[in-house]
Amino acid sequence: MEKLELKPYYDIAVIGAGVGGLTAAALLSKAGFSVCVLEKEPHVGGYLAGFRRKDFIFDTAIHWLNQCNPDGLVSRLFDVLGSDHPNAIPQKRIRRYKGDDFDYLLTNNPDEWRDQLIAEFPTDQKGIEQFFKAAKKLGKSFKNYSRIFRSEETMSFFERMKNKKRLLEFVIPFIPFITYSGEQGLKKGLNKYFKNEGIHRIFASETELLSCLIPIGWAYYGDFQSPPKGGGQVIPEWLQYVIKFYNNPIHCKCRVTQILLENNTVTGVAFEHRGNDYAINCKYVVAANDVETLYEKMLPENAIPAKLKNKLKKAEMYSSSVTISIALDCTPEALGFNEELVHIACEKGSFEDHSGGDPLKSEISILAPSLRDKSMAPEGQGTLTLFMPAYMDFSDNWFTKMDEQGNYTRGEEYKKLKHEIADQIIGRVEAKCAPGLRSHILFYEVATPVTHHRYTGNKNGTMMGAKPGRENMQNKIAHYKTPVKNLLLGGHWAELGGGVPIAVKAGTNATLLILKKENKAAFHSLAAYLDNKILLETLLKDTCFKPYDNSWVQPPTPAQKRSRLVKENK
Repeated sequence: MEKLELKPYYDIAVIGAGVGGLTAAALLSKAGFSVCVLEKEPHVGGYLAGFRRKDFIFDTAIHWLNQCNPDGLVSRLFDVLGSDHPNAIPQKRIRRYKGDDFDYLLTNNPDEWRDQLIAEFPTDQKGIEQFFKAAKKLGKSFKNYSRIFRSEETMSFFERMKNKKRLLEFVIPFIPFITYSGEQGLKKGLNKYFKNEGIHRIFASETELLSCLIPIGWAYYGDFQSPPKGGGQVIPEWLQYVIKFYNNPIHCKCRVTQILLENNTVTGVAFEHRGNDYAINCKYVVAANDVETLYEKMLPENAIPAKLKNKLKKAEMYSSSVTISIALDCTPEALGFNEELVHIACEKGSFEDHSGGDPLKSEISILAPSLRDKSMAPEGQGTLTLFMPAYMDFSDNWFTKMDEQGNYTRGEEYKKLKHEIADQIIGRVEAKCAPGLRSHILFYEVATPVTHHRYTGNKNGTMMGAKPGRENMQNKIAHYKTPVKNLLLGGHWAELGGGVPIAVKAGTNATLLILKKENKAAFHSLAAYLDNKILLETLLKDTCFKPYDNSWVQPPTPAQKRSRLVKENK
């Protein structure tokens, strides 16, 4: 049986090889620390791991990317690690709003849609103009998001005072809209701008006014990107390469069972790999995994105050999803799809229906990843990905039972339910926007909240974590420092919100907290760069950071390998 090669001591152990954990591990490696990454799944990536079937690659969690343009916080941070990092692709066609009697396209020139709405609803011209103007103002605020990259936990007293001013400048544009949530709040918010119900129906599946405005704001400032060539999984693959370049290990199929403590201070980590038990000593642990699992299962009962654990249990979370990954015998273009995300809304349903999990009424999002990136499918074929919001408690936890280890056991009832729902979703997409879809399906895979929980460990299979809302903010759900000394959060629980930018931000701030104690010169250099006080070139000349040779070469996709093989055999 395979035995792991481990050193008895590492400076830092990182739990979880999602983007947050890998970002922290890569930065700490560059700063000269010995790091050991432990991941419970067979592959790195978390939600970005995706999967491969035959010659197809499927992205399972990316609708779009933000902050991955050259000036975005993700790109600026990855530039620190290496100039060979994967580059996201700017989007031109962004989102299609499709209902029973409307079909609108948001592009990187939102004024085109604004003018179309004015032409169709001339009596609401003034409100439409004000709506798009408000969205643009929000987009400008997000454009400066990198100014609030650092957590206040990494700052001095005077820096925190300055940061509060920057935070206020960021937040002020949002304040007029935050109360317009829920069914009545959304209706009241839209009524500020539009009287015509035809415009209201476009946003029928949204839950708050901000979610109507923000995509338009991002579009104004070019902040929608598609994953890099090869799919979203190349981002964690590149981070993995950087970590290993510095001779630091990443061990998969490792389930952490215990954080070792002495006087409530981290001393190491115990974990299981292929039936064998291991333990390593370390000074710090960066936990980039589910915080409830960390606090409830990996630590002694009294290590974390009950009050904090109760707050986390009540945290307002993002939904999970039903995700259907489809392999086609034709290209997505042949079925009428294009670059944009297609958003199907049943505008005649109730407010609760849009996210209630009923496949005949809920909102559905459709992507054609292989249209954006031809290398993800064999020539002349393609992929579609269908998303529907879903929750773990649907149909008695999807007809599963929880075992003693907290795993959901899946039987025939579960399999039947998920395929029934997938069939209904596919049928609805076929009827709405892809006639003949079923006849072009080679195969498909279905993921439910149970699947997402199984592969990520995230509470209820949530796709992103805790929502950035008033209650979560008041309860201080997001945090980096834990009640255990030298145990830091570095994943989606460290910040409110989700997605790649939040994961990168979490991993970076966890790194800064360690650097602040262990390598002040490296801390000040990285903090100065993130605060736009020094240039990248200055940072990279700092001897506090080890050089990197930018030697990563993106491997060919299965479809590219097959194509080359065919050409060689001709």
